[in-house]
Amino acid sequence: MNTYKKYCPNVFVAQCEEKHEKGETIIVVTKYGKENECIVHNFVGYTGTKENPMYCYSITRADGYNNQERAKSKVEKLNNWADNATKKGNDWQEKSNEGKDFLALAEPIKIGHHSEKRHRALIERNWNRMSNAMEEYKKADTYRERTAYWESMANKIDLSMPESIEFFEIQLEEAKEYHQFLKDNPKERPHGMSLSYASKKVKDLKSKYETAVKLWS
Repeated sequence: MNTYKKYCPNVFVAQCEEKHEKGETIIVVTKYGKENECIVHNFVGYTGTKENPMYCYSITRADGYNNQERAKSKVEKLNNWADNATKKGNDWQEKSNEGKDFLALAEPIKIGHHSEKRHRALIERNWNRMSNAMEEYKKADTYRERTAYWESMANKIDLSMPESIEFFEIQLEEAKEYHQFLKDNPKERPHGMSLSYASKKVKDLKSKYETAVKLWS
């Protein structure tokens, strides 16, 4: 059986009992038992034991589903949840208007009068309804805050995508140029750690580019 194994941040590879060829379509099973049809790209290493080796391959979903699609799906779900929570909040708020004409008169509760019980119950119902409305509005706000994060991820290229080779190659070249510029022009450094930060960025992007090449070249 072929299963998923985390290779690096944002990247899961197929861990397989048998060897496969580039371009081959295989079934990979999630830890929840869901089967996904995937396309094999590159061999990236072994797991298991010497006697029972497991072969790891970079893969993409045959249906095109990737981290960007996952982010877009999250955005759609969260927007739907936010809309539903807002609707529920509006419904509760509308219900809290029961007897509003009477309550607008601001008449005090008449202690001992036959209307006392109804008056108190009406105020309590409306108070609870308004509390429910506020809870739903808070849920809607929380969903929309989460939506902002997933929207930022929807167009992000990461190592799980074959196009990451070109993306990180360009990023690396730009980082190298900036690093060299700071080396050649000390007066242009924004602060004392600028050169160190630029050097670290080059190293990080170099590592990502090399990983992208290993996964997708």
